[in-house]
Amino acid sequence: MTDRPHLAVIGAGPAGLAAAIAAAAHGVRVTLIDSAPEAGGQFYRRPAAGLRARRPQALHHQWRTWERLRDGLRTHVQAGAVSHLADHHVWFVERHTGGFTVHALLGPGQEEPAAVRADGVLLATGGYETVLPFPGWTLPGVVTAGGAQAMLKGSLAVPGRTAVVAGTGPLLLPVAAGLAAAGVEVAALVESADPRAFVRRTPALAAQPGKVAEGARYAARLLRHRVRTLVHHTVVEAHGEERLEAVTVAALGSDGRVQPGTGRRIACDTLAVGHGMLPHTDLAESLDCRLDGTDVHVDDEQRTDVPGVWAAGEATGIGGSALSLAEGHIAGRSAAARLHGTAPDPRAWAAAARTRTRLRAFFAAIDSAYAPPAHWTEQVTDDTVVCRCEEVTCGEIREAVAELGAVDARSVKLLTRAGMGWCQGRVCGPAVAALAGCEPTPSRRPFARPVPLGVLAALEPGPDGD
Repeated sequence: MTDRPHLAVIGAGPAGLAAAIAAAAHGVRVTLIDSAPEAGGQFYRRPAAGLRARRPQALHHQWRTWERLRDGLRTHVQAGAVSHLADHHVWFVERHTGGFTVHALLGPGQEEPAAVRADGVLLATGGYETVLPFPGWTLPGVVTAGGAQAMLKGSLAVPGRTAVVAGTGPLLLPVAAGLAAAGVEVAALVESADPRAFVRRTPALAAQPGKVAEGARYAARLLRHRVRTLVHHTVVEAHGEERLEAVTVAALGSDGRVQPGTGRRIACDTLAVGHGMLPHTDLAESLDCRLDGTDVHVDDEQRTDVPGVWAAGEATGIGGSALSLAEGHIAGRSAAARLHGTAPDPRAWAAAARTRTRLRAFFAAIDSAYAPPAHWTEQVTDDTVVCRCEEVTCGEIREAVAELGAVDARSVKLLTRAGMGWCQGRVCGPAVAALAGCEPTPSRRPFARPVPLGVLAALEPGPDGD
């Protein structure tokens, strides 16, 4: 077993699981490394065993797919072909002659180091939510849409009794439907996208009737729970003293600006808000992988431009679990062949490739329709906190641009400390760039997460003496 090529798969969501299973099935020794205590990622998050959930499948619409992945992983682990390292937080992937070393932190305080050496690396690092600031968004009771869903899936808890789900993107539908089914009064679903944008994309949507039907099922659930849907509307402000008490929403005009006189106040104790997702590319950037905009660039085999590195799933572009599964399968098959020193036969994954092509076209169409309001920055007041880690306000960012000469997000960061906190700009980065009037740029951080100095000091020289 030990003389087999060794592939390190980082991330145990849909893409990582599909890749690990495919590679292991074709003669590669796989180490599956993930920060969560159990495999499945955010999409297949499940209640803790201690909660004794009787019907966890009720929170998922692809439970059978998860069962197949779970059983496949278990089979390969028992056979010794896959080693699953849970609660391992990867902070760096080191390149050296003959392969890679994946550095991770584990333990309750993420201070204990661990290292995995491998011949190849497959990045299945997923994505994270984008939340654009607005007055009151830092109040207790304001959570991300994905956070509300994770709370429900992982702990069978709800964030409040009366909720407004707002922002833009396909995630809002399952979040609102899930909260309503769990007994939360969903006062409104507020979607900023213009319905006419979907009409213009009818051919692309019609090519995926299954996805359209899935959205229709969620809409039907909302109707059954009498959830009011406000399309082409946006949250203008969240109100409250010590916690959220209400939100004001308003209609958007054809130019994307809030229409005067359309504001309405909705009482709620929870606002679940999200404005789409971005790929997690920290590790790819530290490896000097090429990016296409915000996405890791890959070829038809899911190979990056760095030899020995593959990428699959949301890291290569946000597209949902089915696309992640297809990309993961292709990446795993390609890695297995390449690490054995042979060229793979694309016919072996022809079905997955067709799925990938169709879903990429579908999500490209809906991504362009699910766009935040074009002029959302006009609603952000100067006293609104944008960088929560460093408590930098919108007024300070505007001053850095207008009076101090900041020309991009990096110079704003240097002048205001926006993006220098614990999250390293993952939360505020898109907002800071938009308020500065520039495009978001790759951060090129040397490490993907904070690392104790003791861990760095204790590192032994790599195989190349570095």
